[in-house]
Amino acid sequence: MITKTALITGASSGIGLELAKLFAKNGFYLILVARSEERLEKLADELRYEHHVQVATFAKDLTDLNEIQSLFQIIEEENIFIDFLVNNAGFGDYGYFVESDWHKIHQMINLNMTSLTYMTHLFLQRMKKEGRGRIMNIASTAAFQPGPLMAVYFATKSYVLNFSEALFEELKEFNITVTTYCPGATATNFSNEANTNNSKLFKNRKLPTAAKVAEYGFMAMMQGKRLAIYGFMNRVMVFSTRFTPRSIVLKITKFILKE
Repeated sequence: MITKTALITGASSGIGLELAKLFAKNGFYLILVARSEERLEKLADELRYEHHVQVATFAKDLTDLNEIQSLFQIIEEENIFIDFLVNNAGFGDYGYFVESDWHKIHQMINLNMTSLTYMTHLFLQRMKKEGRGRIMNIASTAAFQPGPLMAVYFATKSYVLNFSEALFEELKEFNITVTTYCPGATATNFSNEANTNNSKLFKNRKLPTAAKVAEYGFMAMMQGKRLAIYGFMNRVMVFSTRFTPRSIVLKITKFILKE
């Protein structure tokens, strides 16, 4: 049996960490990427001990394209084929755009869009040559409408959705699938980092665990689905935006995001 390799970005916490556990449980070799070397190594040790799989870790700042290129070169030099690429790394920010910190906005755009696109472009070359491969790009239910108070975050996830669905259609003939995964609000550290804990979207709500959300995405990727949305109510919400006037969607979204 040939062991396949999965590369996961943003693997040190949340959905990325839970995806790493699922891939390890299924016997994959793992390449885990995140900024925190300490958390990556701790996770890698756990996965090696529990599932007896090979795990390589790379502490990289993926907002720096040079670091992505460096990662790619190392993998190429080792002649490792990435069977499954999971672009999970990303973050959000909360507040009025005019009051936002530009450096943080720029970093968000770089990580959520530019880095994801560059990672996809680099590893697709070998996938096309081999005539196989699966990619999962993590978007969000935020991708389906504008997001007052999280304007840039929602816009970046809309990019991920449209980019990934276009690739799905382009790559059909090469036996490569691209799954766009759109979780809704999840019990992870995202809300702390994005300062959204007091918004109606997160406060006093029973949210799905990162493990459950990761499992749904994992299965969608394995099945080669074009689009996956976690949760019945999230799917209803996404469907309803197609028939609701944009002016109303804007007001509803702002209401949900307000503290």
